[in-house]
Amino acid sequence: MAPDETVVQIEGPWRHRAVHAGGTRFHVVEAGQGPLVLLLHGFPQFWWCWRRQLESLAAAGYRAVAVDLRGYGGSDKPPRGYDLPTLAGDATGLIRALGETGAVVVGHDWGGLLAWTMAVLDSKCVTRLVTVSAPHPLRLRSSLLTFGQLRASGHGFGFQLPILPERRLVRDGGAMVGRLLDEWSGPEWPDKETARTYREAFMIPAVAHSALEYHRWFGRSQFRPDGLRYARTMRTEIEVPTLQLHGALDPWILPRTAQGSGRYVAAPYRWRLFEGAGHFPHEETPVEFDAELLGWLSDPEPDR
Repeated sequence: MAPDETVVQIEGPWRHRAVHAGGTRFHVVEAGQGPLVLLLHGFPQFWWCWRRQLESLAAAGYRAVAVDLRGYGGSDKPPRGYDLPTLAGDATGLIRALGETGAVVVGHDWGGLLAWTMAVLDSKCVTRLVTVSAPHPLRLRSSLLTFGQLRASGHGFGFQLPILPERRLVRDGGAMVGRLLDEWSGPEWPDKETARTYREAFMIPAVAHSALEYHRWFGRSQFRPDGLRYARTMRTEIEVPTLQLHGALDPWILPRTAQGSGRYVAAPYRWRLFEGAGHFPHEETPVEFDAELLGWLSDPEPDR
């Protein structure tokens, strides 16, 4: 029997609740009080990837909220709406549903791509922007024309096929999810228990399909009118302070693909590379990651 949504109700020094935004129900996990920091996960994960940051941000005087994105974990899994503009609308709607007009937005992987998108489409909702293992969408778009990133993104092209990728992801108790975490990370991560947690969460009905729809929209929209409109819109310069974090050993999104994203930021911008970390620096090197994040957040005038 496939796990149900209770597998993502992991206990800890945080609170679980449901928040409705734009007609969609989202599972959020909250800790601390203070300025809002919205944490957006990537593939193939769920809110739990931010468990350490929920604690460190709360301890530093922030209200940290991690969310299961549309299609993941305990959130709704509608049949459509997996394009970046809609996903960005989900997140800005969440900020307002949480009773705030703006937030620091921290996004990893797909969460990072939609964070970049939020900063363009609804910049008043983003007070500061932090992207992790996520190039600006236009950098990613152009890098797919280069051999290095094209080869690194091989799984993404395989995800464009119908039905078969979903079956592969959930076969043998989500074994492929564990392999992707292992392949995309640096040495000594993840341990077996961490991998098991992510595998179980991906076995929730409809999660595998929903997660792959993110990849399919980005791939198939490149030359469609909706994708071309999105690309034109994303040329708008970002006007909020931006911190871009990346693992030096990331084999999925190459560091050289992410570098250069600062050209789209008109505000103060900082780039930091974590040596020894792969695609998941917030989990692989959490002490160094939190020090960089919290130091930057506490700086009233972050540097370029």
